[in-house]
Amino acid sequence: MQAFYDVPAPAKLNLFLHITGRRADGYHLLQSVFMLVDWCDTLHFERRTDGLVSREDLGDGPPLPPDDLIVRAARALQSATGCREGAHIGVTKRIPAQAGMGGGSSDAATTLLVLNQLWGLRLGRAQLQAIGLTLGADVPFFLCGRSAWVEGIGDIIRPLEKSHRLPPARFLVVKPSAGLDTKSIFLSPVLKRDSDSATISGFAAAHYDFGQNDLQPVAEALCPEVTQAIDWLASHGLKARMTGSGSAVFAQMPHAIDLSGAPGAWQIRACENLESHPLAGWIAD
Repeated sequence: MQAFYDVPAPAKLNLFLHITGRRADGYHLLQSVFMLVDWCDTLHFERRTDGLVSREDLGDGPPLPPDDLIVRAARALQSATGCREGAHIGVTKRIPAQAGMGGGSSDAATTLLVLNQLWGLRLGRAQLQAIGLTLGADVPFFLCGRSAWVEGIGDIIRPLEKSHRLPPARFLVVKPSAGLDTKSIFLSPVLKRDSDSATISGFAAAHYDFGQNDLQPVAEALCPEVTQAIDWLASHGLKARMTGSGSAVFAQMPHAIDLSGAPGAWQIRACENLESHPLAGWIAD
């Protein structure tokens, strides 16, 4: 049976997130840089000839819902192509949920990339991104191959060119036990929605010190653990901010940190940024 084992699905961090306006249909306009990091889920794929898609939870992480983004991605690829092949997919979850790190979207993107190979479909990047967009706004980013400048409602994705690429760095990421509901943040009447537009060149002049996350004040009001995590990192001399719309926070880590004293329910991990997605070579432009 043809199979792919130990396939990574990396997380992302939002280095900044500015809300620059709101469309008439309610969607928010944003600017951000999505950075790939080496905190990864691991997926395993086996080809099925009966057309069915099955999924198995591996490891000791929390169980996924039966119709999660992995299963939906596989079925969306079948529907878009008329493919009659199936797959059994095992997943070891490590990226925490409701963290703002894109774990579910990354799993979906990896599923599209691998099944495109396993089923011999030969779809290009733009075709897979179009399918990915039907699954979630962040899925196309994980198919673009490397860290990217993101605008619009998250639909304008420009991989960072060589002159703007991120220097190698280490980060300490803290995911408090509590999660955050994205919808609650974006519905808040006090959310800042009028940040000035930024430029890639302005970002590249500062990289890891640029801008802010406009969602953070609302998130801290909704989830006090976000503030606690930021304060804990500050007590170690690190300047932290929230990533995305989840409860995880991160800080660049120039030196080793004593992790003792952190609440036991928090997930804490030192990460490095990735120059490119581990599966970047699997897809043609």
